[in-house]
Amino acid sequence: MQTFRLLLAIAGIIAVIFLLIKKRDTKTVLLGVGLILCVACLKPMDGLSAFTKYMTQAGLIKAICASMGFAFVMKFTKCDQHLIKLLINPMKNIGFILVPLTTFLTYFINIAIPSAAGCSAAVGATLIPLLMASGVRPAMAGAAVFAGTFGSVLSPGSAHNIFVTDMVKKSIADYTVQDIISVQLVSALTSLGIVLVAMTVILFVFKDYTKGKNYLLEMNSGATVASGGASEKKDEDKVNVLYAIMPLVPLVILIIGGTELKNVSFLAWTKMGVAEAMLLGAIVTIFVTMTNPEKITKEFFKGMGSAYADVIGIIIAAGVFVAGLTACGAIEFIIEWLKNEQGYVRFGSTYIPFLMGVVTGSGDAATMAFNAAVTPHAANLGFDQAKLGMAAAIAGSLGRSASPLAGAAIVCAGLAMVSPVEIVKRTALGMLISVTVIAFVIL
Repeated sequence: MQTFRLLLAIAGIIAVIFLLIKKRDTKTVLLGVGLILCVACLKPMDGLSAFTKYMTQAGLIKAICASMGFAFVMKFTKCDQHLIKLLINPMKNIGFILVPLTTFLTYFINIAIPSAAGCSAAVGATLIPLLMASGVRPAMAGAAVFAGTFGSVLSPGSAHNIFVTDMVKKSIADYTVQDIISVQLVSALTSLGIVLVAMTVILFVFKDYTKGKNYLLEMNSGATVASGGASEKKDEDKVNVLYAIMPLVPLVILIIGGTELKNVSFLAWTKMGVAEAMLLGAIVTIFVTMTNPEKITKEFFKGMGSAYADVIGIIIAAGVFVAGLTACGAIEFIIEWLKNEQGYVRFGSTYIPFLMGVVTGSGDAATMAFNAAVTPHAANLGFDQAKLGMAAAIAGSLGRSASPLAGAAIVCAGLAMVSPVEIVKRTALGMLISVTVIAFVIL
């Protein structure tokens, strides 16, 4: 009977992978397979209980919903666009260095705008034409932006960071998102360095830079160029520095509040949670942009609703799927096996989320499922819970940044008018080396 249940669990995992490759809705797939496994094991209430458990986790709801609400406010007020323009204005006419610099800036902007697809659309609309007009081939122009879309691993608004923080809080009450980011910092910065070097090497291997050539003009057959020297409305080019600072307000507050600076009397107020920082950032934006408070409020709550439906929904669905695997006895079997073969834990927590990210175009499903199932038992496996959870999180993000199915890859490919496969040919090497270094060296 136990063997049958384990085979059932394996069939469930294969079904999830297959359906996600087919681009079926992630939440539907995880929920459906999870509930089917529970019913097949005669434990239907396990799946329903897991659903209600994850849908009411206060820490996750507060932080993730508030972060998405703030993101909607930034988009509505166009503060995110002002930040992007402020950062890219000095970039014109600096040669092949534009490629690694673009990746670096996208990475930095992705910390403030955690959505990979949203960030690539916002950044790529300006930077990809600029790169093409500066002599960078379209495929590399798109890849330069796509390669930086794992910067959200350092964002306090990242669902993965909040999820693991909430998990660690069960044993360390005063644990914060800032603490989890500090755990992630070495892996994140090491990966960034590796990706920057890899992108520069690939630039020359693929001969993707030709000094003095305007690929954008060539592509448009002499049509008016939208960026990099073309005429645009001056009011669209102007950057309001105060607007550009707004997306960084919550980030700065949380950084100060998470350091010793919070002990300075006049900075004591900075010690707050993610939700409070995001709400404060939205309030400050009202006064800086002089936008109607009613509109800001509507956008903030609209973003909160979107966060529950799109982000927390995946967490809930992943919880139900894990409940199905647990009902089959698969989780207990895996934990016992890993206890006896601890040398495999570092590889399972990195390469599995990475490969799932590559195959499905999203690191969310695999990462959330792994962290819900295995990370709570990290201590028994000889690993720090936070470190194991964040290794899985960044591995999933790196896998997504090497997948032609990722939404961000499709956005960048569309802007550069090339195949997503051509984009991934240029990003995959850096991502693979990064996850290998995390598995063998950092973890």
